[in-house]
Order: sequence, then C-alpha cells, then structure tokens
Amino acid sequence: MSRRLPISAALESHRAALAACRRCTLPPDVRPVVSHAREPRIVLVGQAPGRAEVSNGRAFSGRAGKTLFRWFERAGFTEDVVREHVYIAAVTRCFPGAHPSGRGDRVPNPSERTACAGWLDAELRIIRPELIIPVGRLAMDRFFGPRPLDALVGREHEVAYDGGRAVAVPLPHPSGASSWVHAAEHQALLQRALELLAVRFAALGIGEGVRSAA
Repeated sequence: MSRRLPISAALESHRAALAACRRCTLPPDVRPVVSHAREPRIVLVGQAPGRAEVSNGRAFSGRAGKTLFRWFERAGFTEDVVREHVYIAAVTRCFPGAHPSGRGDRVPNPSERTACAGWLDAELRIIRPELIIPVGRLAMDRFFGPRPLDALVGREHEVAYDGGRAVAVPLPHPSGASSWVHAAEHQALLQRALELLAVRFAALGIGEGVRSAA
C-alpha cells in the first residue's frame, strides 16, 4: 500500500493540476483561482471567483471578500489567520463572466459545476477537514441539496464526503446581491453561525478566538 503524502505536498501537487485545468469552454485567458493554505483542517467553499479574484489570483479578495472577512473578525479571527488555516475552495474555480443583465457575475451553469466538482472532491479527500464552511446558495446545495437558508444558517450540520465526515457551518453569500441577510431575524442567524465558528476554530487551536462573537 502506498503511503499517503503529507497534506502540504499533496495540496501542492493538486494546486499545480488545478492551475492547468481547461475542462470547460471559458476563454483561454480565464484561469482557476487556487488557495495557498498548506496544512488546513478547515475547508471553506464559495460559489465562484469574481473579477477581482481573476486579476490577483486570490480567493475572496473583492467586495464580497471584504464582507466575509469582516464577519470572521466578528468571530475573533483576522483575515491572515483565516487564509493561513482555511483552504478556500469553490463550486467552480474560474470567473464565469459578467451577468447578461450587466449586474454582478453570471451564476455558473450546471455543466460548469459538474466539470469542476472533481476538484472539490479531491481537496476533501486530501485535507479530510473537520469543519466545512459552505458560503452561499450553490455551496449549500452541494452539501445539503435545495433547502431554505433559514434551515441551514445558524446551525451545525454533519456532512459526509469521500473519505470522511465533518461538521458544516453554513454562511450566507456576502456579496450583498441577496436581501436575505439584511432581515433582522437573518442577522441573528448569521450572528449565531459566527459564534459557532468561533467555538469550532478555538477547538481546533486556531487563533485565540473569542468567548462570544460580538
């Protein structure tokens, strides 16, 4: 039986393969965005890179990312700490292009999601995370199927993947395109999710966290 590569070495090989991926029919100048966490125990799954991510190759570096990392700061963790300890993946890895309406980005279509699915499957097998953070509707659908956000955000869920099981703590998408997060009762669910993440991060020995995500 072959020995399992250390996570850092396996992820380095995986990143090289992902960076060269041309499985779908996007323009040749569109390239996958990869995460550079070396020894992660947590996987965050977003929807797809945006225009800002294309320009600098850094996941969640645009407007939505600024909101996401403000949420993590409310849970007691800086952006640097999150990027070091969390592998940031996505349902699809390339910028899908602008929405035909001119407002926001196009949602990746089902064939693009299918073509990209194997990359996330491989990352989960390599990392075997103890905590998964699905961010947004597409990521939640990947793990839970089509369920209301109210039934998912603010709660912990056990999920299975090829190679193990993990606790999942979903977050709404931080882009602001949806009005869901602005309702007072949904803000309470977001706050509860951040409190759960603070406890989970602390249990994994990541940062100092906080006693209560204020």
